[in-house]
Amino acid sequence: MRGDLSAATSGAPVQPTILIVDDEKHTREGLRASLEDSFDVYIAPDTAGALTVLESEHVDLMLTDLRLGGEDGMVLIEKALARAHPPIVIMMTAYGGVDTAVEAMKRGAYDFVTKPLNIDRLEILIRRALRSQKVEKEVVELKQKVETKYGLEKLIGHSPVIEEIFDTVKQVAPSRATVLITGESGTGKELVAQAVHALSGRAKEKFVAVHMAAFSAQLLESELFGHEKGAFTGATERRIGRFEQANGGTLFLDEIGEIDKNTQVKLLRVLGEDRSFERVGGNTPIKVDVRLVAATNRDIEDMVGKGEFRDDLYFRLSVVRVHMPPLRQRREDIPLIAHHFLRVAAEENGKPVREMTADAMELLERYPWPGNIRELRAAIERAVVMAGGAKITVRDLPHSVRDGASAIPTNVAGLKLPALSKPGQQLNLQETEQRMIVRALDECGGNVTKAARVLGLSRRTLHRRLKEFREADTTEHAATAGAATAQHTSNGS
Repeated sequence: MRGDLSAATSGAPVQPTILIVDDEKHTREGLRASLEDSFDVYIAPDTAGALTVLESEHVDLMLTDLRLGGEDGMVLIEKALARAHPPIVIMMTAYGGVDTAVEAMKRGAYDFVTKPLNIDRLEILIRRALRSQKVEKEVVELKQKVETKYGLEKLIGHSPVIEEIFDTVKQVAPSRATVLITGESGTGKELVAQAVHALSGRAKEKFVAVHMAAFSAQLLESELFGHEKGAFTGATERRIGRFEQANGGTLFLDEIGEIDKNTQVKLLRVLGEDRSFERVGGNTPIKVDVRLVAATNRDIEDMVGKGEFRDDLYFRLSVVRVHMPPLRQRREDIPLIAHHFLRVAAEENGKPVREMTADAMELLERYPWPGNIRELRAAIERAVVMAGGAKITVRDLPHSVRDGASAIPTNVAGLKLPALSKPGQQLNLQETEQRMIVRALDECGGNVTKAARVLGLSRRTLHRRLKEFREADTTEHAATAGAATAQHTSNGS
């Protein structure tokens, strides 16, 4: 486009595209001049011109005035948002007011700014809006990807480790092989088990889950295998166990590391060639066709070594191993998971919360999440309930997250601090953190992305830390130079 419908052209990499709509020429030209170094900018003087750009070009964000000559900017907002691929919309106006802002938001505007505009603040708002759009697109694309390619719609992430899990589940699901899922509590082990079932030939049959630690040894045996009438006190009628209930389908045994030796022996028999068992109090073998998937948060191999878990049962259960990593080891997935839980919690609680501030997201990315995904979901739901507007802010997050995120990262992959310059020398918190970061960068060959991953930080946070260290060094150097000058002057006098 040319003239009033013109774009700032540039080569690769492709920059986000912005459409500025304002009937005042000096305003739209001034905004273009201020923003075109960072964005590809189109301008239009009215609704017709704006719609022409939207028809012919891809626009990521539209910044439009409320008054466009004799036209109402609200009409343009509605038309822009009705498109198949709508842009983010930010409204600007000299006719500010709460009623106008509320109306703009109701019609789908991302935010509302008043004239005269502060360019620095406007650019920050634009970048936040585009970042929010990017995350939303990633969530949608990821969901489409796992639904069409993997069938793992409940597992969210795009980190290399989660992609590898997707591939493993896709490969093993159609087979009859038993699967052992390991990992800390709250990492999503049952979701993996459900995915194995959903992608198998047994998907139309039952998925039956048993949480083994919830039962005593006697009750667990009855729960799994059933019992005959009169088998023990209180057994007033025959009971069908979980193995029979899951016949033809999948049986998920959660917390498998908690079962006693006697139950281990009975499980071993069911996993044998004849796939049979007897109900408690019965003597008739019952054959079943069940796909077994087990999970544990314990070190099962260590238990085998200590004689606490039968090695033959372990080998039968772990034909295929899937390890679910803790959330702190796949921090790049946190924004996707957090936004997913945000949408779910907002809908369930009837709250108009649509996103979170950059500062709030940074805290989520820094916090170590000892409770993993389960803890993250609870934190997001709490934040949605506490949020006073359309965005989750830092103060809406639980105190545990705010306090825990400010601590020094503990995941430093075995890195050691450089030796102290003097015996007995003490380091303060900032010095300790600086030494860790410097060493991580050295170990990673200066690669900031790798160093951030090693330290358990986001790349943005590490850049900010480095900037703070440089500024502190500059200040200290200036103070030292000033003191030296003062001393020299004193000596000269």
